Amino acid sequence: MIDKKPSHKGKKVRVTFEVPESVAEQSVAVVGEFNEWSLEKDKMKLDSKKGVWTKSKLLDPGASYQFRYFVDGIRWHNDETADGYVSNEYFSENCLLNV
Repeated sequence: MIDKKPSHKGKKVRVTFEVPESVAEQSVAVVGEFNEWSLEKDKMKLDSKKGVWTKSKLLDPGASYQFRYFVDGIRWHNDETADGYVSNEYFSENCLLNV
């Protein structure tokens, strides 16, 4: 799930990414154009009360970003609530986020 809310000053949008706990055993990272596709910068935290892995980022309104989730350090996972999908050079698809 992806939740988008304007920041308090309205200059950025707080985007919260959530992945069901059942998707991963050990770790999830949100990886995309907003963090240079880094596997390390945006590791998600497990919220066991809600049963989700979660990570929030402040992003520029009006921008679009490609992203995916990297799960357990071995596989990619897409978000079914993404704003769209685009083909990538690995014969797969990246998620599209419109802020």
